[in-house]
Parts: sequence; structure tokens; C-alpha cells
Amino acid sequence: MNRNMRQWLEELRTAPVKKAFPILSFPAVQLMGITVKELISSSEMQAEGMKRIADRVDAAAAVSLMDLSVEAECFGSQIVFSENEVPTVRGSVVSEPEDVEALAVPQVGTARTGIYVDAIRKAKERITDRPVFAGMIGPYSLAGRLLDVTEIMYCCYDDPDMVESLLDKATEFLIRYGRAFREAGADGVMIAEPLAGLLSPSLAAQFSAPFVKRIVQALQAEDFLVIYHNCGNCTIQMIDSILDTGADAYHFGNAIRMAEMMPHIPAGTVAMGNVDPAGQFRNGTPESIRRETLQIMQECCGWPNFVISSGCDIPPMSRWENIDAFFAAVKEFYDHTCTG
Repeated sequence: MNRNMRQWLEELRTAPVKKAFPILSFPAVQLMGITVKELISSSEMQAEGMKRIADRVDAAAAVSLMDLSVEAECFGSQIVFSENEVPTVRGSVVSEPEDVEALAVPQVGTARTGIYVDAIRKAKERITDRPVFAGMIGPYSLAGRLLDVTEIMYCCYDDPDMVESLLDKATEFLIRYGRAFREAGADGVMIAEPLAGLLSPSLAAQFSAPFVKRIVQALQAEDFLVIYHNCGNCTIQMIDSILDTGADAYHFGNAIRMAEMMPHIPAGTVAMGNVDPAGQFRNGTPESIRRETLQIMQECCGWPNFVISSGCDIPPMSRWENIDAFFAAVKEFYDHTCTG
């Protein structure tokens, strides 16, 4: 039975005590005693990992792997795999307008996309007490991996038509991919657009937001939410175009202060963030992550539409004592504020 996700999101926004919504998936490898390479290669292991995390933590939702190499691999990018790190993209597959024109838009199921869609299908069968969100890359971030993350920034000035043509193809594929997740039973998708965070506000408004908006309009429904994620340090300056995407909720990284972002977010719109994933979840201590979590919540929970989260995807080898300390701090905050 499909959830009314608009109602779920509104209930989350208005709840006096809100469950945390971290981007938590890869640390499942530690619970399962497997490598990252094994996890990304098996839909069964991904679904089982999501289930084990759901059994361990009282999060608002379950989130699938935020592996931003998957979509580029479909287009022919070379992927660097390692045992215990998230895969990365090497090199580029296009460099000239002729390359972009010749670039075929792949079918969903190419490379590892079939594994990731099947993982959502299996996770939905096992996780029934909370929504299940899929993760996928944003259009500018995908285009940057296909053209090269530095080169695309020059091309925004020197050859904007080529960039927009590449973005059209990236967007077409991402709409197909998002629809496959929806058909597999996902309750929503989180679109990660981190590379857009390196753009100026005017370039982000031209080369990222309109294409994200196209994806949002194609995917969102009463039973399917689209959450926008950007961990760049210019998100406050580009917030107008970010909000213009029309996403159902927004997620920001720790390059900004959420207390400075929240006044820019409409009262009826959920915004999430932003405990440091590397500095705290991966390399902090239970006490340091407790302090940062409580500080962010003290600064931001005065806005009823704020939901505490990690600033980005939590790294695979983040210690579970730190992850547990994050959830304990969330509980501590609400226990204190609701009783005293």
C-alpha cells in the first residue's frame, strides 16, 4: 500500500518531536562484515544493509546508497572501485560538441542501475515502518562527471550550448531512473546536486535549477517525494533558484550554517542538515558529535520546519558509536525541550 507522502512530510514538519533524517546507508558494511565493493555489487546486500540500519536506528526514513558514480558509469565513464571507499569517476567521456551530440542516453538497467533499482524493490518488502528513499545524482553533477568537473565550469562560459545539450541528455536519463525507482516502490528520491554548489548563483540558475525542476515536475506525486540536496558553500546565495526547483524538501551540507539558511526557507517547507559527515561521523568522537548535534538543534529547532540530519552521505567507515551518539543527542535534545 502506497503512503500519502505529502501527508507524511507535513506530519514530520508539524511534529513537536521530529525523528532525525540522516543520509545513512554505507556504514551498513560494518554491521554486515562486508566491503563497500561487495555492497555496491549486490541488490540483496543493499536491501539487507538498509534493513539492518532501520532495525538499529529510529530514523524518519530509510535511504539507499548515495553512490554518485552509478549514473556516469551508464554513460561510459571509467569508475574507480576500492574495498572500503565509495566509487569515484575517472576521466571524461565527452569533450567536444560532436561528442555530446553522439552521446546516447542509456537505458535504466545499464551497468549497476539495475542493481540499485532492484535493491529498492527488496528494501520496500523488508522495511515497512518508515518510508524508503532512493538516492541519485543531479543533472549538473552528472554532466560534470561526463565532461570533467573543472572543464564544465569553463564551458558554462565558453560553450553554454554544449553544456545545455549535455544537461538535456543527463536530465532525460535521470527522469527515467527516478521513474524506475518509483515503479520499484520507492516513496521518494533524494537528488544530490553537489557540483552545482561550486557555481555562481547566476550560473546555478541557468545550468542546474531548471534541469532539476524538470526532474521534479516529472517525478513528484502524492505518493512520491523529491528531496533536493546540495552541500556547496554558496547555497544561501543561490537559494532563490534552489527553491524554484519546486522540490518537496531541501537538504544542505555543513559548508554553511543551517541557522543562516533557515530564514530563507518558507515556513511550510522542510529543510534538513547538517552535522559534519567527515569531521564528526567519520573522525569525531561520541562527545564531539553530541556537542555539534545539540548546537545545531539549539540554533535551528526554533524553526518548526527544520529536521536534523547529517550534512551529506555518512562515510562507510564512520564508527557506529558516533552514529549512535548522534541519535542519542537528538533524543536528549527533545527530552530536555519537551520536559523543561
